[in-house]
Amino acid sequence: MHPSNRHNGRYDFRALARSVPELARFVVANPSREPTIDFADPAAVEALNRALLKTFYGVSRWSIPPGYLCPAVPGRADYIHHAADLLAAGGKVPRGDSVLVLDVGVGANCIYPIIGRAEYGWRFVASDIDPAALANARGIIEGNASLSGAVTLRRQTPPSILLGLLEPEERFDLTLCNPPFNASLEEAQAGAKAKWAKLDHPQTGKNFGGQGAELWTPGGEAAFARRMATESAALGTQVLWFSILISRSANLESVMDALERLRPEELRTIEVSQGNKKSRIVAWTFLDEKGRQEWGARRKAAR
Repeated sequence: MHPSNRHNGRYDFRALARSVPELARFVVANPSREPTIDFADPAAVEALNRALLKTFYGVSRWSIPPGYLCPAVPGRADYIHHAADLLAAGGKVPRGDSVLVLDVGVGANCIYPIIGRAEYGWRFVASDIDPAALANARGIIEGNASLSGAVTLRRQTPPSILLGLLEPEERFDLTLCNPPFNASLEEAQAGAKAKWAKLDHPQTGKNFGGQGAELWTPGGEAAFARRMATESAALGTQVLWFSILISRSANLESVMDALERLRPEELRTIEVSQGNKKSRIVAWTFLDEKGRQEWGARRKAAR
Protein backbone atom coordinates (compact mmCIF):
# COMPACT_ATOMS: atom_id res chain seq x y z
CA MET A 1 0.00 0.00 0.00
CA HIS A 2 0.94 3.64 -0.38
CA PRO A 3 3.12 4.79 2.54
CA SER A 4 0.58 7.53 3.38
CA ASN A 5 -2.26 5.01 3.68
CA ARG A 6 -3.52 4.92 7.28
CA HIS A 7 -4.50 1.27 6.85
CA ASN A 8 -1.07 -0.27 6.41
CA GLY A 9 -1.22 -3.09 8.91
CA ARG A 10 -3.92 -5.12 10.61
CA TYR A 11 -7.24 -3.77 11.84
CA ASP A 12 -7.35 -2.99 15.57
CA PHE A 13 -10.87 -4.34 16.02
CA ARG A 14 -11.00 -3.58 19.73
CA ALA A 15 -10.13 0.08 19.19
CA LEU A 16 -12.56 0.31 16.28
CA ALA A 17 -15.32 -1.21 18.40
CA ARG A 18 -14.71 1.42 21.05
CA SER A 19 -15.31 4.04 18.37
CA VAL A 20 -18.45 2.34 17.01
CA PRO A 21 -19.80 -0.06 19.66
CA GLU A 22 -22.15 -1.83 17.24
CA LEU A 23 -19.08 -3.37 15.59
CA ALA A 24 -18.36 -5.39 18.75
CA ARG A 25 -21.17 -7.87 18.12
CA PHE A 26 -19.58 -8.87 14.81
CA VAL A 27 -16.05 -9.42 16.15
CA VAL A 28 -15.07 -13.09 16.42
CA ALA A 29 -11.83 -15.03 16.84
CA ASN A 30 -10.12 -16.55 13.83
CA PRO A 31 -8.34 -19.96 14.03
CA SER A 32 -5.28 -18.16 15.42
CA ARG A 33 -7.49 -16.63 18.12
CA GLU A 34 -7.04 -13.15 16.70
CA PRO A 35 -10.04 -10.79 16.43
CA THR A 36 -11.71 -10.48 13.02
CA ILE A 37 -15.16 -10.33 11.42
CA ASP A 38 -16.99 -12.43 8.85
CA PHE A 39 -16.18 -10.47 5.70
CA ALA A 40 -18.96 -12.34 3.89
CA ASP A 41 -21.52 -10.72 6.20
CA PRO A 42 -22.67 -7.38 4.68
CA ALA A 43 -23.84 -6.06 8.07
CA ALA A 44 -20.43 -6.78 9.60
CA VAL A 45 -18.57 -5.10 6.74
CA GLU A 46 -20.82 -2.05 6.91
CA ALA A 47 -20.22 -1.75 10.66
CA LEU A 48 -16.47 -2.05 10.06
CA ASN A 49 -16.62 0.68 7.41
CA ARG A 50 -18.58 2.93 9.74
CA ALA A 51 -15.92 2.45 12.40
CA LEU A 52 -13.03 3.07 9.99
CA LEU A 53 -14.62 6.21 8.59
CA LYS A 54 -15.35 7.61 12.03
CA THR A 55 -11.97 6.69 13.55
CA PHE A 56 -9.72 7.80 10.70
CA TYR A 57 -11.73 10.34 8.69
CA GLY A 58 -14.03 12.00 11.21
CA VAL A 59 -17.27 10.90 9.55
CA SER A 60 -19.84 10.22 12.25
CA ARG A 61 -22.89 9.66 10.04
CA TRP A 62 -22.46 7.10 7.28
CA SER A 63 -24.70 4.36 5.91
CA ILE A 64 -25.67 2.83 2.59
CA PRO A 65 -29.05 1.55 1.39
CA PRO A 66 -29.55 -2.24 1.44
CA GLY A 67 -27.94 -3.91 -1.56
CA TYR A 68 -25.63 -1.03 -2.48
CA LEU A 69 -21.87 -1.38 -2.79
CA CYS A 70 -19.96 -1.36 0.49
CA PRO A 71 -16.41 -0.35 -0.48
CA ALA A 72 -13.14 -1.58 0.97
CA VAL A 73 -11.87 1.57 2.67
CA PRO A 74 -8.11 0.76 2.57
CA GLY A 75 -8.17 0.19 -1.20
CA ARG A 76 -10.11 3.38 -1.85
CA ALA A 77 -7.65 5.31 0.32
CA ASP A 78 -4.77 3.87 -1.69
CA TYR A 79 -6.25 5.25 -4.92
CA ILE A 80 -6.59 8.69 -3.34
CA HIS A 81 -2.96 8.78 -2.17
CA HIS A 82 -1.50 7.51 -5.44
CA ALA A 83 -3.63 9.97 -7.40
CA ALA A 84 -2.51 12.76 -5.06
CA ASP A 85 1.08 12.05 -6.08
CA LEU A 86 0.16 13.07 -9.64
CA LEU A 87 -0.48 16.59 -8.36
CA ALA A 88 2.68 16.83 -6.26
CA ALA A 89 5.07 19.52 -7.39
CA GLY A 90 8.50 19.28 -5.82
CA GLY A 91 7.25 16.28 -3.85
CA LYS A 92 4.50 18.24 -2.08
CA VAL A 93 0.84 17.36 -2.61
CA PRO A 94 -1.38 20.47 -2.87
CA ARG A 95 -4.01 20.73 -0.15
CA GLY A 96 -7.09 22.74 0.57
CA ASP A 97 -10.07 24.19 -1.26
CA SER A 98 -7.98 25.40 -4.19
CA VAL A 99 -7.85 21.77 -5.43
CA LEU A 100 -11.01 20.64 -7.23
CA VAL A 101 -11.51 16.93 -7.95
CA LEU A 102 -14.13 15.20 -10.11
CA ASP A 103 -15.34 11.83 -8.77
CA VAL A 104 -16.94 9.96 -11.68
CA GLY A 105 -19.46 7.51 -10.22
CA VAL A 106 -19.60 8.58 -6.57
CA GLY A 107 -22.09 5.87 -5.63
CA ALA A 108 -24.24 5.82 -2.52
CA ASN A 109 -21.17 5.48 -0.28
CA CYS A 110 -19.46 8.79 -1.23
CA ILE A 111 -16.15 7.22 -0.28
CA TYR A 112 -13.66 9.19 -2.40
CA PRO A 113 -14.90 12.64 -1.31
CA ILE A 114 -14.84 11.47 2.32
CA ILE A 115 -11.21 10.36 2.16
CA GLY A 116 -9.98 13.11 -0.16
CA ARG A 117 -11.52 15.81 1.99
CA ALA A 118 -10.16 14.36 5.25
CA GLU A 119 -6.65 13.68 3.97
CA TYR A 120 -6.04 16.68 1.73
CA GLY A 121 -8.89 19.16 2.25
CA TRP A 122 -9.90 18.98 -1.42
CA ARG A 123 -13.23 20.09 -2.84
CA PHE A 124 -15.21 17.67 -4.99
CA VAL A 125 -17.77 17.51 -7.75
CA ALA A 126 -19.23 13.99 -7.69
CA SER A 127 -21.40 12.45 -10.40
CA ASP A 128 -23.61 9.40 -10.74
CA ILE A 129 -26.41 8.13 -12.98
CA ASP A 130 -28.44 6.65 -10.10
CA PRO A 131 -30.74 9.15 -8.30
CA ALA A 132 -31.06 6.88 -5.25
CA ALA A 133 -27.27 6.70 -4.91
CA LEU A 134 -27.03 10.49 -5.19
CA ALA A 135 -29.76 10.92 -2.58
CA ASN A 136 -27.86 8.74 -0.11
CA ALA A 137 -24.57 10.50 -0.85
CA ARG A 138 -26.34 13.82 -0.22
CA GLY A 139 -27.47 12.55 3.18
CA ILE A 140 -23.89 11.64 4.08
CA ILE A 141 -22.64 15.06 3.00
CA GLU A 142 -25.34 16.96 4.87
CA GLY A 143 -24.85 14.79 7.97
CA ASN A 144 -21.16 15.60 8.36
CA ALA A 145 -19.87 19.14 8.85
CA SER A 146 -16.52 18.27 7.30
CA LEU A 147 -18.22 17.51 3.97
CA SER A 148 -21.02 20.06 3.94
CA GLY A 149 -20.29 22.74 1.36
CA ALA A 150 -17.25 20.86 0.05
CA VAL A 151 -18.96 18.32 -2.25
CA THR A 152 -21.29 19.14 -5.15
CA LEU A 153 -23.39 16.30 -6.57
CA ARG A 154 -24.43 16.05 -10.22
CA ARG A 155 -26.53 13.50 -12.06
CA GLN A 156 -25.06 12.32 -15.35
CA THR A 157 -27.09 10.96 -18.27
CA PRO A 158 -25.63 7.85 -19.90
CA PRO A 159 -23.98 7.00 -22.16
CA SER A 160 -21.95 10.17 -21.53
CA ILE A 161 -19.34 9.93 -18.80
CA LEU A 162 -17.62 13.33 -18.84
CA LEU A 163 -19.33 15.28 -21.61
CA GLY A 164 -22.02 17.63 -20.39
CA LEU A 165 -20.85 17.26 -16.81
CA LEU A 166 -18.34 20.09 -16.53
CA GLU A 167 -19.28 23.76 -16.56
CA PRO A 168 -17.39 25.74 -19.24
CA GLU A 169 -15.34 27.74 -16.75
CA GLU A 170 -14.56 24.87 -14.37
CA ARG A 171 -11.03 23.58 -13.98
CA PHE A 172 -10.41 20.22 -12.29
CA ASP A 173 -7.04 19.20 -10.93
CA LEU A 174 -7.91 15.51 -11.01
CA THR A 175 -10.54 12.96 -11.96
CA LEU A 176 -11.13 9.75 -10.00
CA CYS A 177 -13.12 6.83 -11.37
CA ASN A 178 -13.66 3.24 -10.22
CA PRO A 179 -15.83 1.90 -13.05
CA PRO A 180 -18.07 -1.17 -12.99
CA PHE A 181 -15.93 -3.96 -14.40
CA ASN A 182 -18.51 -6.53 -15.49
CA ALA A 183 -19.97 -6.49 -18.99
CA SER A 184 -23.41 -7.84 -18.01
CA LEU A 185 -25.63 -8.66 -15.05
CA GLU A 186 -25.03 -12.36 -15.66
CA GLU A 187 -21.27 -11.86 -15.47
CA ALA A 188 -21.64 -9.92 -12.21
CA GLN A 189 -23.79 -12.67 -10.69
CA ALA A 190 -21.34 -15.37 -11.77
CA GLY A 191 -18.49 -13.43 -10.17
CA ALA A 192 -20.42 -13.11 -6.93
CA LYS A 193 -21.14 -16.85 -6.85
CA ALA A 194 -17.46 -17.57 -7.39
CA LYS A 195 -16.58 -15.35 -4.42
CA TRP A 196 -19.08 -17.11 -2.17
CA ALA A 197 -17.76 -20.50 -3.28
CA LYS A 198 -14.19 -19.45 -2.55
CA LEU A 199 -15.26 -18.49 0.96
CA ASP A 200 -17.16 -21.79 1.31
CA HIS A 201 -20.19 -19.74 2.31
CA PRO A 202 -23.81 -20.91 1.91
CA GLN A 203 -25.07 -17.67 0.33
CA THR A 204 -23.95 -18.67 -3.15
CA GLY A 205 -26.89 -16.98 -4.85
CA LYS A 206 -26.39 -13.49 -3.45
CA ASN A 207 -24.14 -10.65 -4.38
CA PHE A 208 -21.50 -9.07 -2.18
CA GLY A 209 -23.34 -5.78 -2.67
CA GLY A 210 -23.95 -3.39 -5.50
CA GLN A 211 -26.71 -2.22 -7.77
CA GLY A 212 -26.69 -2.73 -11.53
CA ALA A 213 -24.83 0.46 -12.44
CA GLU A 214 -22.23 -0.23 -9.74
CA LEU A 215 -21.50 -3.74 -11.00
CA TRP A 216 -21.78 -3.77 -14.76
CA THR A 217 -21.82 -1.62 -17.88
CA PRO A 218 -22.09 -2.64 -21.54
CA GLY A 219 -18.64 -3.83 -22.60
CA GLY A 220 -17.33 -3.86 -19.03
CA GLU A 221 -14.63 -1.64 -17.57
CA ALA A 222 -12.52 -1.71 -20.76
CA ALA A 223 -15.33 -0.20 -22.87
CA PHE A 224 -16.11 2.31 -20.12
CA ALA A 225 -12.47 3.38 -19.86
CA ARG A 226 -12.11 3.73 -23.64
CA ARG A 227 -15.22 5.93 -23.79
CA MET A 228 -13.97 8.05 -20.91
CA ALA A 229 -10.61 8.42 -22.66
CA THR A 230 -12.26 9.54 -25.90
CA GLU A 231 -14.43 12.07 -24.09
CA SER A 232 -11.45 13.37 -22.13
CA ALA A 233 -9.76 14.61 -25.30
CA ALA A 234 -12.42 17.30 -25.65
CA LEU A 235 -11.77 18.48 -22.08
CA GLY A 236 -7.99 18.43 -22.07
CA THR A 237 -7.65 22.10 -21.10
CA GLN A 238 -10.17 21.79 -18.24
CA VAL A 239 -8.54 18.88 -16.39
CA LEU A 240 -4.95 18.60 -15.22
CA TRP A 241 -4.87 14.83 -14.66
CA PHE A 242 -7.46 12.27 -15.69
CA SER A 243 -7.36 8.90 -13.93
CA ILE A 244 -9.31 5.66 -13.82
CA LEU A 245 -8.87 2.42 -11.88
CA ILE A 246 -8.55 -0.74 -14.02
CA SER A 247 -9.26 -3.91 -12.02
CA ARG A 248 -8.56 -6.56 -14.64
CA SER A 249 -5.07 -6.79 -16.09
CA ALA A 250 -6.49 -8.26 -19.32
CA ASN A 251 -8.22 -4.93 -19.99
CA LEU A 252 -5.13 -2.77 -19.66
CA GLU A 253 -3.74 -3.21 -23.18
CA SER A 254 -6.90 -2.08 -24.99
CA VAL A 255 -7.28 0.92 -22.68
CA MET A 256 -3.68 1.97 -23.19
CA ASP A 257 -3.99 1.55 -26.96
CA ALA A 258 -7.05 3.81 -26.99
CA LEU A 259 -5.25 6.44 -24.95
CA GLU A 260 -2.07 6.34 -27.01
CA ARG A 261 -4.10 7.09 -30.14
CA LEU A 262 -5.31 10.28 -28.44
CA ARG A 263 -1.68 11.40 -28.00
CA PRO A 264 -1.71 12.72 -24.41
CA GLU A 265 1.36 14.62 -23.27
CA GLU A 266 1.95 12.01 -20.57
CA LEU A 267 0.45 8.59 -19.85
CA ARG A 268 1.16 6.60 -16.68
CA THR A 269 0.15 3.32 -15.09
CA ILE A 270 0.45 2.91 -11.33
CA GLU A 271 0.13 -0.53 -9.78
CA VAL A 272 -1.83 -0.74 -6.52
CA SER A 273 -2.54 -3.76 -4.33
CA GLN A 274 -4.48 -4.78 -1.26
CA GLY A 275 -3.71 -8.28 -0.04
CA ASN A 276 -3.88 -10.58 -3.06
CA LYS A 277 -5.92 -8.12 -5.13
CA LYS A 278 -3.92 -6.14 -7.67
CA SER A 279 -5.23 -3.24 -9.75
CA ARG A 280 -3.71 -0.40 -11.67
CA ILE A 281 -4.44 3.30 -11.99
CA VAL A 282 -4.23 4.66 -15.52
CA ALA A 283 -3.55 8.41 -15.56
CA TRP A 284 -3.07 10.85 -18.42
CA THR A 285 -2.78 14.57 -19.14
CA PHE A 286 -3.05 16.63 -22.30
CA LEU A 287 -1.01 19.47 -20.79
CA ASP A 288 2.72 19.71 -21.43
CA GLU A 289 5.21 20.45 -18.67
CA LYS A 290 4.89 24.21 -19.12
CA GLY A 291 1.09 23.98 -19.01
CA ARG A 292 1.22 21.94 -15.82
CA GLN A 293 3.56 24.42 -14.16
CA GLU A 294 1.27 27.30 -15.10
CA TRP A 295 -1.70 25.36 -13.73
CA GLY A 296 0.09 24.90 -10.41
CA ALA A 297 1.02 28.59 -10.30
CA ARG A 298 -2.62 29.59 -10.84
CA ARG A 299 -3.70 27.23 -8.07
CA LYS A 300 -1.23 28.77 -5.63
CA ALA A 301 -2.39 32.28 -6.58
CA ALA A 302 -6.00 31.28 -5.90
CA ARG A 303 -5.34 30.26 -2.28
